[in-house]
Amino acid sequence: MAIDLAGKTAVVTGSTGGIGFAIARGLAEAGARVVVNGRSEDSVDAALARLRDEVPGADAVGVAADVTTEVGADLLAASVDAVDILVNNLGVFGAEEPLAISDDEWRRYFEVNVLSAVRLIRLLLPSMTERGWGRVLNIASDSAIVTPSEMIHYGVSKTALLGVSRGFAKAAAGTGVTVNSVIAGPTHTGGVEDFVYQLVDENLPWDQAQREFMRLHRPQSLLQRLIEPEEIAHMVVYLASPLASATTGGAVRVDGGYVDAILP
Repeated sequence: MAIDLAGKTAVVTGSTGGIGFAIARGLAEAGARVVVNGRSEDSVDAALARLRDEVPGADAVGVAADVTTEVGADLLAASVDAVDILVNNLGVFGAEEPLAISDDEWRRYFEVNVLSAVRLIRLLLPSMTERGWGRVLNIASDSAIVTPSEMIHYGVSKTALLGVSRGFAKAAAGTGVTVNSVIAGPTHTGGVEDFVYQLVDENLPWDQAQREFMRLHRPQSLLQRLIEPEEIAHMVVYLASPLASATTGGAVRVDGGYVDAILP
C-alpha cells in the first residue's frame, strides 16, 4: 500500500519522543512536511536532529510551544501556514489513588488531554474546510473505554476526547475533512516504563517487569505485550492519507485486542 503525503503539512503535538515522535517520523517517511512540537527549544531541536538522521531528506521544522495554554496554541497555529494534517498527540498520564485525585489534578488532565486538542482544532479546522481537504487525528487510549482504577482521571479525559472527535467530525461533515480518534493500547515508551515500575517491583529486569505488568494489570491484551510506538504510527499515517477518505467520526483501535468488544 503506497501512501504519498508529498505536498501536505502535518503538525504533531508532543512529538519530541514516544508515540508522537514515531508519528512524526512515519509522516515524514510518507513525504509530508512535518512540524515537530514540544515545550522547550532544546527538546524540539534534539527531536529534529534525530528525525533528520533517521529519515534522510526529511522536510521538518520545529515549533516550541506549550499547547496546553491558549498562548502556546496560538503561537503554534500562527507559526505554520496551511496545515493539512493535525495530530493531537500530547497527553499526560500517571497512576494515582482514586480518592486522592484533587480538583486541580482533574483540571490539569482535562487541560492537557482534552482542551489542548480542542483549541488547535478550533484554530486549524476552518482553513482545512475552506481548502476542502484535511485530517484531524486525536490520539486516545484504551483507557477511554476500559477505565483503569489506578488512573480514573486519565481514562475519563480520554473518553472525553472520543466525544470531541465525533463532534468535530460532524462539524466538518461534507467538507472533505475527516476527524478521527486513534485508540492506542498499552504502548512501550519511556513514560510507560516509568509507569510500569510504579505498579510492579522496580528491581525486576525490564522484560520481566513488562510481562508482570501485562499479567497483573492488562490481562485482557491479546498481544500479551506492549505495543511499539511505530505500530500506532502506521495507523495514523494511513488515516492521514487520501486512502482513508471514507473514515471519519470513528474511534479506530490499535490496542492489541485489549478492549474486549467488537466495537469501541
